[in-house]
Amino acid sequence: MTTIDPRTRLLLEAPIVPTVLRLAAPNMLVMITQASVGLIETYFVGKLGNDALAAMALVFPIVMLMQMSSVGAIGGGITSSIARALGARRRDDADALVLHALVVALGFGLAFTSALLLGGRWLYAEMGGTGASLEAALVYSDLVFAGAVLVWLFNSLAAVIRGTGNMAVPSNVTVAGAVVLIPLSPLLIFGWGPIPGMGIAGGAAALLLYYLGGTLAFWLYLRSPGSLLKPKFAGVRLRWPLFRDILRIGLVGMIATVSTNLSIGIATALSGHFGPDAIAGYGTAARLEYLLVPLAFGFGAPLVAMVGTCIGAGDRERALRAAWIGAVMTFVITEAIGLAAAIFPHSWLLLFGNEPAMLLAGTQYLHVVGPLYGFFGVGQVLHFASQGAGRLWWPVTGNLVRLTVAGLGGWLALRWGGDLIHVFIAQGAGLVVYGLVIAATIAGGAWFGRVGWPRSTAALMRRLTPQ
Repeated sequence: MTTIDPRTRLLLEAPIVPTVLRLAAPNMLVMITQASVGLIETYFVGKLGNDALAAMALVFPIVMLMQMSSVGAIGGGITSSIARALGARRRDDADALVLHALVVALGFGLAFTSALLLGGRWLYAEMGGTGASLEAALVYSDLVFAGAVLVWLFNSLAAVIRGTGNMAVPSNVTVAGAVVLIPLSPLLIFGWGPIPGMGIAGGAAALLLYYLGGTLAFWLYLRSPGSLLKPKFAGVRLRWPLFRDILRIGLVGMIATVSTNLSIGIATALSGHFGPDAIAGYGTAARLEYLLVPLAFGFGAPLVAMVGTCIGAGDRERALRAAWIGAVMTFVITEAIGLAAAIFPHSWLLLFGNEPAMLLAGTQYLHVVGPLYGFFGVGQVLHFASQGAGRLWWPVTGNLVRLTVAGLGGWLALRWGGDLIHVFIAQGAGLVVYGLVIAATIAGGAWFGRVGWPRSTAALMRRLTPQ
């Protein structure tokens, strides 16, 4: 019988709360740092003027779509597949999944490159980009997406390592890269001494150098004696069942990721009806919402590994208990951030600009949507936990309902003569239904069969806190 690695045993047997907290801390640091990479660039690019800031607001949802797809959707599929293989003691399959994950990453990276180089101008124009802001958006976008493969390889290799329960290596590599990026980004944007300033393109170049260095570091770790997985390429045959195991979770997760980013993309386009300053204000404020994704993923990635390992080992009750504990923790943190942003909106917005119209739009968004961030956090973390369970239908449904409420509601608000704040009200309503749909269906048994809500409060509590 194959012995269980101590890290796998930890996921199966250790107390849930301290284990989740211990694994979440470095992983949250990873995701906050990675999200901060974009904020660092926005801060420096904002010094180039409002057109450059509006350009970043146009491109950022698409960059985040790629990030969330490679980290949370396909990356979650990779982490879940490896965790379940290790939980079931299929070590050979776990090792082989590394090669399959790299092939998947290459394919998606090339797809993003082709789509954005060919269709970027049309897309950003549809989102409300015009004139100088549109041209600046294309300069940044063309360079970033020309190197999309690097982003996909970086995040897929990090997902491979997380699948073993190791959150420390991705944390260390990401933080070290950010330390290098902080001086590198302004150096390439503004120039210094003999190095000429590249403007907004310098931010894109610095970002790609960050992902290149991180990808090499992850690969060196996987080839080292300290790695639990021992990837082999020579003589390894690509197998459809392993691709399917990643993609059946990852592709369904992609639907949810696209819905999340499309909601923000639509809101950006609707904000465009009120001019570039409204786009800049909404885009700057909505970056705080994007910061909630890495916070939720900080708890979500350990839950993918823990839930997947427990499901692979047949311990359903522990898997479900871990998910609810993670959901409560995430709600508390994200709701606190949202309330703070609603009370002190300028503390966030003034980091990126001080144009009155931009500040007004951003403040309206944070006043309306900030107090509802807890629902977004719950939906996000339960989505990640559902990846570990291999059951994503209802989380995806929650995302689609959010998209419908936010997109259709915002469009109707403008059609009926509403103002920008009514677009934001629709966004907030979308977050509420998103969190409630996912939580309610998991409570109803969505992971283990058809949803059937308990008829009594006592039965509901037994499902929420299984013994």
